[in-house]
Amino acid sequence: MNSARDLNSARDPRIAIVGAGLGGLTCARVLQRHGRSVTVFEREASADARPQGGSLDLHADTGQAALRSAGLLDQFHALSRPEGDEWRVLDFATAAPLTQQGPAAAGGRPEIDRGHLRGLLLDSITEGTVRWDRAVSGVAPQADGTCRLLFGDGTAEDFDLVVGADGAWSRVRPALSHAVPRYTGVTFVETGFDHCDTRHRDLARLVGNGSMLVKGVGRTLVAQRNSNGHIRAYIALRAPQDWHLTAGIDLGDQRAVRTHLLKVFDGWDESLRYILRNSDNGFINRSLFVLPASHTWEHLPGVTLLGDAAHLLPPVGLGANLAMLDGSDLAHALVSEPSVDDAVRAYESTMLPRSIEAATGSAQGLDHLVPAKAS
Repeated sequence: MNSARDLNSARDPRIAIVGAGLGGLTCARVLQRHGRSVTVFEREASADARPQGGSLDLHADTGQAALRSAGLLDQFHALSRPEGDEWRVLDFATAAPLTQQGPAAAGGRPEIDRGHLRGLLLDSITEGTVRWDRAVSGVAPQADGTCRLLFGDGTAEDFDLVVGADGAWSRVRPALSHAVPRYTGVTFVETGFDHCDTRHRDLARLVGNGSMLVKGVGRTLVAQRNSNGHIRAYIALRAPQDWHLTAGIDLGDQRAVRTHLLKVFDGWDESLRYILRNSDNGFINRSLFVLPASHTWEHLPGVTLLGDAAHLLPPVGLGANLAMLDGSDLAHALVSEPSVDDAVRAYESTMLPRSIEAATGSAQGLDHLVPAKAS
């Protein structure tokens, strides 16, 4: 005969999500929409503890599908920028247009600032769902199929399911997998421009309403329009992870970084080198890491992963979309399957093959974005 706790757990299992990113928040929102309890633990002190990054394009069959399940698709469309789906590809030597792709028809891939999307999700969940400033140090699966969540302050809590939605360097992943992210050989150096339509008009015209792409061998420039007149630029380099040490550059010396990048992009049109000369924001070094494309794990009761914790992809347009779809799929499985373990098995049977396919395609996408040799 089942105990009272077993019966209560079956009706409303104790679910913990580690990480208040897009995937974890989507999962929490869908669970609450179906009357289920959930707690999200986030190591950052507050929702605005750090900038959330650039603009995202949400795909109809992944990110938008997840928002539809969350009951937030109309709010998303009110915040999004359909015109941001425009892409301009320019020649590196002349800055002349090579191709231009306008915004797709209805149901395409409208852009939204990552911070605005996260804010939409945070506003949609019950107040107090996210426990801020609650760093997780690890998990300990228990013999009864539950999982103990270990916190950095030495305390612990037990849950029927712990969901690792805590990104590239997940503290939950080691319970399931020995895989660690590896460097792709590509680094993005990020910078930005404020009030671009008045202070950087020529660059604003080059970028247009959406994004600009300029490729050379082993080096690429990407610039994307964000909201509030901001342009975010990424200088992509095929280089060792410690490229700055080899070049004798202190990353904190912005003038030295700028001088080095101008040398790397010697021979490029001056209107494109403007990005290197005149940015308003400092340069931020972002080495790109991925998990193996074939990353998987043996099912273990009481714990699972979603988003970058499960399938860390290069930033070519799939990662955030898949994380949100993961969150939605897991929540629906928890609502519809007869037990937590049945739900996790059903979710993983769909998510893991999908992740392998996406990781393979994303690796090819990164090679196309930053070609190692002339085509």
